[in-house]
Amino acid sequence: MVYIKDLKSGLSLFKALSSDIRLQMIELLAEHGHLNLNDLAQKMSLTNGAITMHVKKLEESGLIEIQTAVGKHGIQKICYLNEEKLIVDLKNADKGNNVYEVDIQVGHYSAYEVKPTCGMATRDKIIGEFDDPRYFADPEHIHADIVWLTEGFFEYRIPNYLKSNQQFEELQFIMEIGSEAPGYCNNWPSDIYFCINDQELGFWTSPGDFGGVRGTFNPDWWPMSLNQYGLLKMIRINKEGSFIDGTKVSSVTLDSIGLDYKSDIKLKIGVPAHAKNTHGLTLFGKHFGNYNQNLTARVLYF
Repeated sequence: MVYIKDLKSGLSLFKALSSDIRLQMIELLAEHGHLNLNDLAQKMSLTNGAITMHVKKLEESGLIEIQTAVGKHGIQKICYLNEEKLIVDLKNADKGNNVYEVDIQVGHYSAYEVKPTCGMATRDKIIGEFDDPRYFADPEHIHADIVWLTEGFFEYRIPNYLKSNQQFEELQFIMEIGSEAPGYCNNWPSDIYFCINDQELGFWTSPGDFGGVRGTFNPDWWPMSLNQYGLLKMIRINKEGSFIDGTKVSSVTLDSIGLDYKSDIKLKIGVPAHAKNTHGLTLFGKHFGNYNQNLTARVLYF
């Protein structure tokens, strides 16, 4: 997901999108997942030279990623869609908010409650054994780059750096997330809830635990029989309510939670027993899935 806080900062991206040809390329990549340059040229009835110019502009904007692979006819350049959502915040464009951002490994939880199927892994190995909740207390959990459970939660402490004369404007959390099935199942809906300081903001229904296609950043040893990637989601809470990918999910606001410069900030991500679809959750960190990032927490203040 690309989040543009003000119009000026998104200028290069807007320029990349100001072409019918490049918009068509994005639509094709969204439909097919990935295509090499020859496939793109053929589907769009363009020369390879023309395609290369447009691909370069999209790559520079960060919307697509190019990887080199060996094919039947030599070296090929494969195009992948790097982002699946674009949010432009017009209302905050002239507010001049201050902001700080924190990168948190998905294994760096401060509290948890886990029921099998469950597990975790670093970029190099599995931690402990699958489906044994005892290993979530292993000190090595802080290095985990992927964690999963069927029912329960992971809670993360977000640092509060505000001073006494400052106030919260908005909290944002960005993560790659999906359901949790034994192995994987692309049709496996799960209601994943988000809470701040134990107050529910709302939930998102993950459509599945995705596999069958290797996640872009998964280590080579990660089995294809397991889940491969999730979807990138953005949770926002401000003075107007709580939002997931720009859609309002509840009327819970920063004021109703009562955050100030002395407050703890605890983000809980979980599948509670009262959820209608209790098909688990998987959190993907920097070295797993399709997005090269950990859990991102962003604090806007004035």
